[in-house]
Amino acid sequence: MTHNQLCRTKRKVRFTRTRTLDLQRCPQKKAHCVKFAIKSPKKPNSARRKTTRVLLLSTMKQVYCYIPGIGYNLQKYSLVLIRGGRRRDIPGMKYTAIRGSFQFHPPLNRRTRRSKYGLKR
Repeated sequence: MTHNQLCRTKRKVRFTRTRTLDLQRCPQKKAHCVKFAIKSPKKPNSARRKTTRVLLLSTMKQVYCYIPGIGYNLQKYSLVLIRGGRRRDIPGMKYTAIRGSFQFHPPLNRRTRRSKYGLKR
């Protein structure tokens, strides 16, 4: 822009889009498990991915969330902490539950990548 144009109109602030709208710019949010579902991934992959529908306690919105790791102890109304992080092979899966926080226990007998699952040595 020229100097004359800047004097007449100010620069526009560039709009940044967030992928995780329901977190409202927070790193994590607390949620209740409402319903559990097993979903199958998109075409080249094949598996049974464990997911849960959670109710965010601060906004009362319901979103689907992925359950990472092998096995889980969650039941209806269990408290979980969710973070952003989508699963590329499951459509509409934008959030992931964090293991080792609230009532979501870390997996048993885990040796590698322990920090991802909240495990001590």
